[in-house]
Amino acid sequence: MKHFDIPSEPRVTEMSWPTRIVFGAGALQRLPAHAARVNMKRPLLVTDGGVVKAGLATRVTDVLKAAGLDCAVFDRVEPNPTERDVFAGLEAYRAHKSDGIIALGGGSALDAGKLVQLLTTHEPPLSRYDDAKGGDQYVRDDLPPLIAIPTTAGTGSEVGRSGVVTLADTGRKTVIFSPYLLPKAAIIDPELTLGLPPAVTAATGMDALTHCIEAYLANGFHPLADAVAIDGVMRVGRSLETAVKEGRDLAARTDMMAAAMEGAMAFQKGLGASHALAHALTPISGVPHGLANAIVLPVVMEFNRAACTARLARIATALGDTSNAREEMLAGNAIDRVRKLAATIGIPTRLRDAGVKEKDLEHIAQKAFLDASHQGNPRAVTEADLLAMAREAY
Repeated sequence: MKHFDIPSEPRVTEMSWPTRIVFGAGALQRLPAHAARVNMKRPLLVTDGGVVKAGLATRVTDVLKAAGLDCAVFDRVEPNPTERDVFAGLEAYRAHKSDGIIALGGGSALDAGKLVQLLTTHEPPLSRYDDAKGGDQYVRDDLPPLIAIPTTAGTGSEVGRSGVVTLADTGRKTVIFSPYLLPKAAIIDPELTLGLPPAVTAATGMDALTHCIEAYLANGFHPLADAVAIDGVMRVGRSLETAVKEGRDLAARTDMMAAAMEGAMAFQKGLGASHALAHALTPISGVPHGLANAIVLPVVMEFNRAACTARLARIATALGDTSNAREEMLAGNAIDRVRKLAATIGIPTRLRDAGVKEKDLEHIAQKAFLDASHQGNPRAVTEADLLAMAREAY
């Protein structure tokens, strides 16, 4: 049975994963060694209030202080970072006379840390660096070092080359991309996620799954990305429910941290319409990114079904399907399994259940079409298609 597609004439593709990764329970203790490796002595810890309240920021600063590092804390990153957050972080960086950044938290804090890093040596506005408009050409390599420490298993921003921020002049979530934004080290310690609430675990876990699935289905030739994406799908399929319901299960938490990392590694190949919609849903309707992805993903998979049947069949197998059915049936099974997993872990099934207003759907589709993510979708997408999918998810 055919389970994957092989492009007959792949175009020339450059592939790399250069981030230094320190992975495993207890990895946090190696932070000082990696700060020393990049000559970081006065770091700014960029994080958010929730991470501080959970005691995780203190765990990091204690490790740094014990090693003699002079660390300041900036904890004003919002759940969906804006330019205001980034400029406030830049002010804190300059006030402390910092020589590097340690970003601690979920995707919002990690992305904000990258963009503070960017503005330490680059002129505003951030819209100048919008990847959808070729802004990556303006990003230079004269950036201070950044070390990323995730506290959720979702975005995988710790190994990613981009930061996402809502810009004041467009009101749109914008991707700023460059290999120079890659952290110098990613400290991935599953112990930091043991206290993560079930709802956050569910939404961020579905975000990781969306990254893996959309990257695997995306147009383009990248067998390395395909391989890690499928492994990530398998890890989510076997461990997300356990991580949600038995949050102290370190094996499940480790699986989910690996899947989140793999999703971000894989999506250098591309993403798809799920992310285009999610990037519009957050600023317009206030739906958290992972939750938005979780709700629209099955609808987008159904839209793509005829264009990538074999790959959807492979996803079904990675999610645990052992039926040995025909590809067409397995493709449908993949979509059903994603829906069932989301329902099992308490994800709302419809956008209306997440607070989205029907009158906003056209605006969401317009913003989604402006988002570059859908360009990787395996089936070409129009604004009308995005509106139809938003209505179906509603």
